[in-house]
Amino acid sequence: MKVPINSLADKVVQGQGNIVSDMGAEKVMLSIQKGKYYNLGETGGRIWELMKEPISVQQLVSSLLEDFQVDKATCEDQVLSFLSQLIMEDLIEVAHDQPTG
Repeated sequence: MKVPINSLADKVVQGQGNIVSDMGAEKVMLSIQKGKYYNLGETGGRIWELMKEPISVQQLVSSLLEDFQVDKATCEDQVLSFLSQLIMEDLIEVAHDQPTG
């Protein structure tokens, strides 16, 4: 089941069964399960690296704001769009933030 991202506090992590290689400044990925190649690009490749361990969407955005010259709103929109594409392809897993208390 494809789980959407509900908030910036949700955590994302790489899915299993993908091989990622560097192609110059960009990254490409092969999904073993699907037998499909994906070009993650430079920014997508950086996001993929950051998702080796579970990380909140907010932490991803903060890291990207340090790495790239982009405003916060644009960065959030682009990250959410990219992650949504990865979710649709079953390439990442999403864990919703569980409120404590």
